[in-house]
Amino acid sequence: MLNTGIDAGVENSKRNNFTQVQDLPTGTPQGQQTTMPNNTTSNNVDNASVQAQTTKQTLFNQRDDINNPHTPDTDGNEETHFGYKTVNKAEKQARVADVFTSVAKKYDIMNDLMSFGIHRLWKRYAISLSGVRAGQHVLDIAGGTGDLAKVFSREVGKNGHVVLSDINAAMLEVGRERLINAGCNNVDFVLANAETLAPFDDNSFDLVTISFGLRNVTDKDAALKSMYRVLKPGGRLLILEFSKPVFEPLSKAYDLYSFTALPIMGKLIANDSESYQYLAESIRMHPDQQTLKQMMQQAGFENCDYHNLTAGIVAVHRGFKA
Repeated sequence: MLNTGIDAGVENSKRNNFTQVQDLPTGTPQGQQTTMPNNTTSNNVDNASVQAQTTKQTLFNQRDDINNPHTPDTDGNEETHFGYKTVNKAEKQARVADVFTSVAKKYDIMNDLMSFGIHRLWKRYAISLSGVRAGQHVLDIAGGTGDLAKVFSREVGKNGHVVLSDINAAMLEVGRERLINAGCNNVDFVLANAETLAPFDDNSFDLVTISFGLRNVTDKDAALKSMYRVLKPGGRLLILEFSKPVFEPLSKAYDLYSFTALPIMGKLIANDSESYQYLAESIRMHPDQQTLKQMMQQAGFENCDYHNLTAGIVAVHRGFKA
C-alpha cells in the first residue's frame, strides 16, 4: 500500500537527494503523445546530446501544447466575455493568464478567506462522487495548486497515476512544489490547454476532473469535447464550479459580498483587486446548472446530473462516456 504520510515523503526526498523542486526528474504523464509536436530535435540526435538537453531540468514536460487555438485568423473579430467586458476571442486566454499569474502565490489563502474554508468541503464532496479506485488514471484539469490531485494520488495508490494539468505555469509550479513536498510520487505535472488537451491521447483516463476552472475557458464546448475524447469508455467527468444560487434572497446577498468584499480582500491580501473583480464577474457569466448539463450532453456525455452545494452557489456536474 502506498504510504503518503509526511515521514514517507521526507524519507523519499532524502533517499533521492532532491534538494529543490527543479531537481525532480521530469516524468512522462499518462496518455501523452510519444512524439513532440513541432519537434525541433532530429531522431538521429545521439545519446550524449539528449543527455545534455535533459540536464537542463526544465520545470514541465516540453511536449505540452498550450498554444491559443483562437487567433485573428481562426476567429476573426468574434467576441466573447472576460468578466463583464467584451473582448476578442483571441485576447481572452492571455487576459486570464495574467489574472492567475498574479494571484498564484496567494491563491490558497484567498480561497480559504473568500469561502470561509467551505471550498474544502465542496472539493471533498466532489471527490466522493468521483468513484476513483486504486490503479486508475486521473486527469485533473486546471488543477492549480493541487487540492484534488493530492487526494487522488492517495486514492489511486502506487499502481495508479494522476496528472495535474493547468494552462498557467505559475499556478502549476505552486501545485507541483506542494505535491512533491507531500510525497506524491505518482503525479505528473503538465501544461495543457483545456480546449485541446493536446498532450493526451484518446481514451487515456478513467476520471477527468476540473475544479473552478471551466468558467475561465474561452470555448467551453470545445473543452467538454476534449474531455470526452481523453476519457476511456465508461470513464467519468466531474465538474466542480460556481453556479447560480437557487434562492433569490441568497443570490442578492451573494452578489453584494462578491462585488464588495472580494475585491477588498484581493487588494489587502494579494495586492490585486482587479483580478478578484474579474473572478466575481466570471462567476456571473458562467452557464447555470441546467445549461451546463445540456452542454455536457451535447459533447456526448450520458447519465448527466448535477448536485447543488450551498444552495447552488456551487454545483458538481457529473457525466459518463459510454
